[in-house]
Amino acid sequence: MPARTIAIYGKGGIGKSFTTTNLSATFAMMNRRVLQLGCDPKHDSTTSLFGGIPLPTVTDLFAEKNAQNQQVTISDIVFRRDIADFPQPIYGIELGGPQVGRGCGGRGIISGFDLLEKLGIFNWDIDIILMDFLGDVVCGGFATPLARSLSEEVILVTNNDRQSIFTANNICQANNYFKTIGGQSRLLGLIINRDDGSGIAEKYAEAAGISVLMKVPYNAGARDMDDSFDFAVRLPELGDKFRTLATEILENRIKPCHARGLDFMQFVRLFGDVSDESPTPATPEELFGSPAASVTPIPDTANLSQDNDDLKMKQCIEQLSELERAIYRMSEEEERSITEIAAMLEREESEIRELLAAARTQLRKLFFSA
Repeated sequence: MPARTIAIYGKGGIGKSFTTTNLSATFAMMNRRVLQLGCDPKHDSTTSLFGGIPLPTVTDLFAEKNAQNQQVTISDIVFRRDIADFPQPIYGIELGGPQVGRGCGGRGIISGFDLLEKLGIFNWDIDIILMDFLGDVVCGGFATPLARSLSEEVILVTNNDRQSIFTANNICQANNYFKTIGGQSRLLGLIINRDDGSGIAEKYAEAAGISVLMKVPYNAGARDMDDSFDFAVRLPELGDKFRTLATEILENRIKPCHARGLDFMQFVRLFGDVSDESPTPATPEELFGSPAASVTPIPDTANLSQDNDDLKMKQCIEQLSELERAIYRMSEEEERSITEIAAMLEREESEIRELLAAARTQLRKLFFSA
């Protein structure tokens, strides 16, 4: 049976790797074979998982092997740790990335996944793959598991501060976007780490339609365990929480969220009143001095990227067959159900599902092939 894949997203520094590591440990303690995949250029996701030993990264190993005209093998990049009181070993991979200012981290993620797929990662004898993903960047490479449906499920990790919640909202919206072009990743909900009881993240979750899976209060003992490269789930007060969540995941008790997310103004209004007044524009005269220098008007490019994506998607839709195009538009643009579409087109529901799935798959290939 293929491994269950879960992408865990969060803003850097809010305990995303702490959460992933302790969830990995919990699954291993429950006799599951777990692989933790670090997807952050800092390549520190698995350090605690391996008792303080930093793992060589896929990026570095690939560069080294390529310089020697050699192929990267599984044993070059996949590592295991046997822990005395764990019934299963834990496996780890760090994708890594370029040094600061010397390359694109997102491109490294994409290349890393390409290599792992060639090495058959999704056919390994692993029960669960947890992908620890940096979430506070907009580069498309970090959305790889969502764009290519490499992760079946998504969990967001946040604190009660605005920036980490903003990051969670961005990932929610990204997943919703990829669903429109055939993405299959399901959002399970969010985890509130270092919960201070303020309820801010819960307020956001309710407004955005996202389930709160677990609240982890700040715990000095947990911090000390993490700093000494041990597992915080050895503490009963945290171990019980993680085991409950792991059990709910394994037994499919968590209903995926149909989260809408929030647009920018909806989001900022969660934190207080926002003025509807327009900002005061600066003038060329005050910036250049008087008289103003001749200034060439600059075209408005604020929505250029989104406009390009929308145009590209329309062009991709036009390449579908006439029937697939009609079904896709009825489903995505008119928001009609499978039953409604089948009745309108006088076809079986099973046929409509197959055609809609085929249309989404074809759109995904067309959109990302360019």
